[in-house]
Amino acid sequence: MARYGFTFPFDGLPLHAHKDALQEAERLGYTDAWSYEIDGIDCFTPLALAAAWTEKLQLGTAIANVYTRTPLTLAMSAMGLAEAAPGRFALGIGSGSSVIIERWNGVPFEAPYRKVRDVATVLKKAFTGEKVTESLDTVRADGFRMSRRLVEPPPLYIAARRPRMLQLGGAVGDGVIINWLSAGDVPKAVAEARKGAERAGRDPSKVEVACRIFVCVSEEEPLVDFIGRRSVAAYLNVPVYAAFHEWLGRGPLLQPMWDAWSAGDRKAATAAIPREVIDDLLIHGDAATCRRKVQDYVDAGVTIPVINVITTSPDPNERARQSVEMLRALAPR
Repeated sequence: MARYGFTFPFDGLPLHAHKDALQEAERLGYTDAWSYEIDGIDCFTPLALAAAWTEKLQLGTAIANVYTRTPLTLAMSAMGLAEAAPGRFALGIGSGSSVIIERWNGVPFEAPYRKVRDVATVLKKAFTGEKVTESLDTVRADGFRMSRRLVEPPPLYIAARRPRMLQLGGAVGDGVIINWLSAGDVPKAVAEARKGAERAGRDPSKVEVACRIFVCVSEEEPLVDFIGRRSVAAYLNVPVYAAFHEWLGRGPLLQPMWDAWSAGDRKAATAAIPREVIDDLLIHGDAATCRRKVQDYVDAGVTIPVINVITTSPDPNERARQSVEMLRALAPR
């Protein structure tokens, strides 16, 4: 396995206290550290710290959404991190979801495919140092030129769930970012990304596939079942993820959950989740079992597995400890 990454910041661990954990992860053989943003910390600040604290870790955003920052703000943030960690940073962008964009931020969640496409167009042009003057479907820029270009621009990854966005990632990006799917689902997603590369006249084998993989190192079945149901209900009732899993073929399995959720019965919705869906989407078991199941994703076409450890304690200090312990247990062998 050429690359093996993890998601951070870790649950329960304050950002200022991540230095030792990141340096240990580098010593353990992890190659990548990918940030995220939902409702806690932005995706760029953790990477700036990681750039200063580590020497070799590849760093990436998974993801910076394209609605709550302008393309040129994204470009400046990306080039700032590219300077901080030369040759080690990748910018991952995506549409996010209607919950984050529209409900929480008050920004209309409109035309996600076109928005990602247009932002990618502006970013790639800005990264060259050219003057950017574009009037696209969802983005306009008039005469902007980046005044600093001291390092090579970062690779661009596009988060994708369904065929058009996956094909866009293959056509214009250096890679795609996928998540909330099983190892068995990976070939279907990878095939679409490669199709996009082929149509654009690019080498499909060069498309990187970063995949966030949810892992709970635990053999406590009732606890795993509880965590799995809570996580699946939280994500797969979001419209974009529901549509994703319909495309993957899980519609019949998930329809009872969706019906109960739509009716406002959260308890019934959670109970309606088939256990096989939990086992498909959440890796669990002892450390050896979990590492083997991560390898299943790689065997299916993922080039950058990015483990996202799921802790089990309600106590923040214990969650921080569990995060680091799971990182150690899952380290590449």
